[in-house]
Amino acid sequence: MKTQELITSYDEINDTFVSKIKNKNGFYADFDISDGIILAIDKNNLPTSIFVNNASDVFNVDKNIFDDSEILISIECDEADIDFEIFVGCKRIYYVKSNNDFEIPVFRCIMQN
Repeated sequence: MKTQELITSYDEINDTFVSKIKNKNGFYADFDISDGIILAIDKNNLPTSIFVNNASDVFNVDKNIFDDSEILISIECDEADIDFEIFVGCKRIYYVKSNNDFEIPVFRCIMQN
């Protein structure tokens, strides 16, 4: 599994969290994998970015948590499931396992800034 460098931003006014893999542009498809977590993949079916509207509600955290610069996102996808985790400052703040109803191919990816 390759670790990708992540660029993250958080808009506190709109409560929007966005993360993008550095040096990746464009996307092939977007998938709402759970609770408004949007995963964008490229033509090689690898993640390029993640968008979360109402992030503090989705992750059930205070808005100030995104001030921490250490953010790690882990995504594992197989034929049946998608596992999504986000860590802020070495603490897991969110985990969800959802059905892979989108036929996203198998991949494992760790993204961190």
